[in-house]
Amino acid sequence: MSADPSAHDVWDVGAGYEAYIGRWSRLVAREVVAWLGAGPRGRWLDAGCGTGALGDAIAAQAAPAVVVGLDRSLGFVAHARGRTGGAGRAFVAADAQVLPVRDGAFDAVASALVLNFVAEPARMVAELARAARPGAPVALYVWDYADGMEYIRRFWDAARALDPAAAALDEAVRFPICAPGPLSALLEGAGLAGVEVRAVEVPTVFRDFAECWAPFLAGQGPAPAYAMSLPEDRRAALRDAFRAALPVAPDGTIPLRARAWAARGRR
Repeated sequence: MSADPSAHDVWDVGAGYEAYIGRWSRLVAREVVAWLGAGPRGRWLDAGCGTGALGDAIAAQAAPAVVVGLDRSLGFVAHARGRTGGAGRAFVAADAQVLPVRDGAFDAVASALVLNFVAEPARMVAELARAARPGAPVALYVWDYADGMEYIRRFWDAARALDPAAAALDEAVRFPICAPGPLSALLEGAGLAGVEVRAVEVPTVFRDFAECWAPFLAGQGPAPAYAMSLPEDRRAALRDAFRAALPVAPDGTIPLRARAWAARGRR
């Protein structure tokens, strides 16, 4: 296991990410876009666009003139461009901490599930604010790793019970920034006005354990990367411990919930 927890932050294969987190991010994105309430025909920036979940919600709900998606993962940019490219959508490989855009270029700026994975979160939020025109909304959301993202929380609880060293990789430990207080402070520190933070909860229901476990074998993200770093016997033990920790409905489905913290302010 690498001594650097960030070595497990693998983001490259779009299909693997969609099965793991992307599909649940899409549910949160709908709520966040509606919450922003930006007007039609605006220019939107989706910073850290991943596989396009947030941009899809913007395109479907906000009647934008254009949505520009930026992500430093070439694999994610290619995946997003391949499945959602077209009029009004553009995708560029770029770092959210150094946005290649002019000041005040966008009528709305948003970011999904990226903030805690950058080296300098304050720098990223300052860049989001810089990209927004005066008065424009700026928003982001992150998972509540400590208490609200049951899928990942139950995985790490099982992993830590078998391997105390896994605690250093647990997103709840690594990312205390994913909470209302730190998020408010970041947005206010970037000069945004009217800062608010709210919880967004969505169901994450798996049809069976096979569907629930498969994303951990794709290696996309800290928990799957950890699972795939284990020898086969230890991975099997983790699989069994994880299975034992999950609720199972009478029809065999596994009903979980995910909570994200969404934060917004105005330039």
